[in-house]
Amino acid sequence: MGSLRRCLPGGPRQVTGPTDTVVIVGAGLAGLSAAMRLAGAGRKVTVVEREGVPGGRAGLITDGGYRFDTGPTVLTMPDLIADAFDCLGETMSDWLTLTPVSPLYRAFYPDGSVLDVHSDTAAMAAEIERVIGAEEARGYERYVDFVSALYRYEMKDFIDRNIDSPLDLVTPDLARLVALGGFRRLAPKVREYLKDPRTERIYSFQAMYAGLSPYDALAIYAVIAYMDSVAGVFFPEGGMHAVPRAMAAAAAKHGVEFRYDTAVTSVDLQHGRATGVVTADGERIPADVVVLNPDLPVAYRDLLGQEPWSVSRLRYSPSCFLLLAGSSAHYSQTAHHNIHFGHSWKGVFTDLIDRRQLMSDPSLLVTNPTRTDPTLAPAGKQSYYVLFPTPNLDADLDWATVGPRYRDEVVRVLEDRGYVGFGDGIEVEHVTTPADWAARGMARGAPFAAAHSFGQTGPFRPGNLWGENVVFTGSGTQPGVGVPMVLISGRLAAERITGPDPGYSSRSRR
Repeated sequence: MGSLRRCLPGGPRQVTGPTDTVVIVGAGLAGLSAAMRLAGAGRKVTVVEREGVPGGRAGLITDGGYRFDTGPTVLTMPDLIADAFDCLGETMSDWLTLTPVSPLYRAFYPDGSVLDVHSDTAAMAAEIERVIGAEEARGYERYVDFVSALYRYEMKDFIDRNIDSPLDLVTPDLARLVALGGFRRLAPKVREYLKDPRTERIYSFQAMYAGLSPYDALAIYAVIAYMDSVAGVFFPEGGMHAVPRAMAAAAAKHGVEFRYDTAVTSVDLQHGRATGVVTADGERIPADVVVLNPDLPVAYRDLLGQEPWSVSRLRYSPSCFLLLAGSSAHYSQTAHHNIHFGHSWKGVFTDLIDRRQLMSDPSLLVTNPTRTDPTLAPAGKQSYYVLFPTPNLDADLDWATVGPRYRDEVVRVLEDRGYVGFGDGIEVEHVTTPADWAARGMARGAPFAAAHSFGQTGPFRPGNLWGENVVFTGSGTQPGVGVPMVLISGRLAAERITGPDPGYSSRSRR
């Protein structure tokens, strides 16, 4: 294998030299995706993880009989997970049980109206017609046609492959995206189809995942709306952390060695080539190739001792304040995922991005995972995942002081929005502030990584290949943020080592 050609004519660049042994730093979803694919391709893979469990940002806290997911709660496009299992000759359903979430979201608006979001187009059109009107429902149907075409043209050429140069984007699909209006601003494009501010919000809030206001984001980011609001949302039995647990277990079955509770302090470089990694206790783990799953700017700084211009120039997404609460309180009006919009919508982004201040009129997410899986809490109890967007650490906020006050403000807002007695019902709680995200290794305390502005997307986002044989994976590199994207990034990292997966295109069409 060591003598494999490292560059295909006209194809993406690959690492040079031998590739028989690979060390992956970090057992996040991207690192696990890469590990499964590399093991399936015959590489000897060692995953070194500083925590005692896999998952990275998709972590787990157990406390008082409650099991809390600490990272993403919205799982979309599970075929990407299934494909990683396929690479090992395994079937995802043998390792992981997924339940469709219905409704996908329940949206609460300040006028008192409530809109359930469904992936089934007919059901969603009927819901919009019931709550808003027939004309808006027809506009929604046209919007689904738009985002479906956007996904079709964007996925293959702009997301689902390694990109080395802006010239790689010059394909027939680029012209199709231009013709669709994909490079116009998102909010005006959405308003071409959706005239009511309620539907406009529910189909454009996803821009925040990309670190942008829908008034600044390009319309191509409506593809994120497709991934959840059209393709569907799922929840794993045992919580989101069940996904990395299952991936790690399948990888271990096929020979991947996991070294938990082991921190890597540096990549061992000899004449510009990685020869292994060094751990905190001084052990050197040799490797032909090193894959880095930590947040890309932090990996450059702490593990490579580098800060290239492409990294130093980055602007970051807003952060968030996360309250995990184990509670005796139950609310019959909620669904699994609940979005509560304030009166101001544009003002949310003005506060977070332009003014770098806390939201004056919050919009927020409340996930109630025990509604789908009661085993995540003691009998008769509920768990809540409450996310308030905040500025990242570029803001002048001392979270050691602000954090406790803001926790009380979060509880007050929840109670004002219908969660009566929320504070009194809390039995166990865990709070994560932007400062805490930074302490966990996320640049600028931004769990959504670098913002997806045009200059930080595709070939303009930091690449995943450095030097001769160091490969990055995760949300900081291409293609970007979100569970689907980081799973794809794991495959793209593996292909920098093995070459393009010849079976992927046929599996992806299943």
